[in-house]
Amino acid sequence: MTEDAKPARLLAGELWWKAGIVYQVYPRSFQDTNGDGVGDLRGVTARLDYLAWLGVDAVWLSPVCRSPMADYGYDVSDYCDIDPLFGTLADFDALVAEAHRRRLRVIMDFVPNHTSQDHPWFREARASRDNPKRDWYIWRDPGPDGGPPNNWISNFGGPAWTLDPATGQYYYHAFLREQPDLNWRNPQVRAAMMDVLRFWLDRGVDGFRVDVIWHLMKDEALRDNPANPDYVAGEPEINRLLQIHSADQPEVMGVIAEMRAVLEEYDARVLIGEIYLPLERLVAYYGTDLSGAHLPFNFQLIQTPWHAPAVARLIEEYEAALPEGGWPNWVLGNHDQPRIAARVGDAQARVAAVLLLTLRGTPTLYYGDEIGLGRVPIAPERVRDPWEHNEPGRGRDPERTPMQWQPGPQAGFSTVEPWLPLDPQAQTRNVEVLRDQSDSILTLHRRLIALRREHPALSVGTYRPISAAGDVLIYERRHADETIRVALNFGHEACRIEACRIEAGHGEPRVDGVGGAGEDWEVLLSSAGGRRGERAPEGYFALAGDEALVLIRRAAVAAG
Repeated sequence: MTEDAKPARLLAGELWWKAGIVYQVYPRSFQDTNGDGVGDLRGVTARLDYLAWLGVDAVWLSPVCRSPMADYGYDVSDYCDIDPLFGTLADFDALVAEAHRRRLRVIMDFVPNHTSQDHPWFREARASRDNPKRDWYIWRDPGPDGGPPNNWISNFGGPAWTLDPATGQYYYHAFLREQPDLNWRNPQVRAAMMDVLRFWLDRGVDGFRVDVIWHLMKDEALRDNPANPDYVAGEPEINRLLQIHSADQPEVMGVIAEMRAVLEEYDARVLIGEIYLPLERLVAYYGTDLSGAHLPFNFQLIQTPWHAPAVARLIEEYEAALPEGGWPNWVLGNHDQPRIAARVGDAQARVAAVLLLTLRGTPTLYYGDEIGLGRVPIAPERVRDPWEHNEPGRGRDPERTPMQWQPGPQAGFSTVEPWLPLDPQAQTRNVEVLRDQSDSILTLHRRLIALRREHPALSVGTYRPISAAGDVLIYERRHADETIRVALNFGHEACRIEACRIEAGHGEPRVDGVGGAGEDWEVLLSSAGGRRGERAPEGYFALAGDEALVLIRRAAVAAG
């Protein structure tokens, strides 16, 4: 078998996305091929060999549809065309074909909650109150004081309503005023958007990540949102109110079931929903009898304190909350959240990679995390994110900076200055340099991905918690006769993991550990590099600070 060959990893009847790894690409920042400083579709196609080498299974593209770019593609003016900034429909078709040739799936971003104000639908809607497209959006007369119809706040700060002087009514926008929300209670809107899904499915797309899926339905009476009693000054303005009427309405489940039914018209497609909600609400988006999203995005690791007990508690609560048959998924970061290395530091970013790629469920890896990109400084004059302009300190530019491919000018991303700055360490923090280092974070990611491919216990096995003592989290993955345990040190001090206990460096005993008497464990991988094949003849493994180990149980040894 060649190095790039992908052996079959799925059991009979399993779907590709269950054992697969999703890799998110922010196309503006992946690879520029035409010298304008902005990434494009041909750039993604040019880097598919890298993704195949890395070992991921699917590439998820952030929005590439036609857009005036008020919110960098999340304001769509034509759902069935590619924005010229990124290329053409022919470029998109070539990308899908080349990805499939490499056995890579393509997941497209679908932005159905709102359009651009430049979309023909909205231009018609605002033409007059009696225009046939008027009810495709959410319009209301001014409130008694002449102001907005209710107290809803935009997710980017400020009122969520903008007055249209020509018609004397306000239109609702959950985000920028340039992004008017569609009225998903209108069956014509729903039918049109289902046709959009079919347009891309017919072109070979393997699934969709649906933007802000929990926003699609609003309270029919548009009641005011109540004040948030836990709001703290300095938080984003959206947190001032509890969003109980402007999002997460029961009727949204019917919309998602319709989307799912469209995907079921095609073979082996996946529906992923972006959902920032507490666990008990998040898991509802699997739908009745699993008729909803295949993977309601689980962002809890982004929001949970980076401590072993907190992470262990999250995993157990999530596993317990999943509906029967619901498949879990995990995310460490994305285009809207600070990168994992920015949140926990370079050393713990390696531990986080082991966590993400050994937990039960589908992992989503954000481009650049595999080379350790952190928070890239953005000078005030280089700020691009509209949220940063509205609410300083909330900007998302630092997690959207260009991918770094090689030493030299612009780190191989472009031949000109990129739209956002590069990491100051770009000359050493890049694919070309790191792929040749046996202990680099890129090598670690590739080895972890290879382990998932090689060991069904890691890709489709069961999960069992073992211990969360002090700074060390240990859990078990099992499938058939294969048992793997993962030990993660969230702290900076060394300790040792004994057969029946964890012992800290200063001698404080901790309960539980690698296994019991008569068990023989072998190191498959260390996040620090090396140690593969190491066993524990004296009954314990040393665990360095900021280190994670992946261990496999070999044949049992006789008790003494």
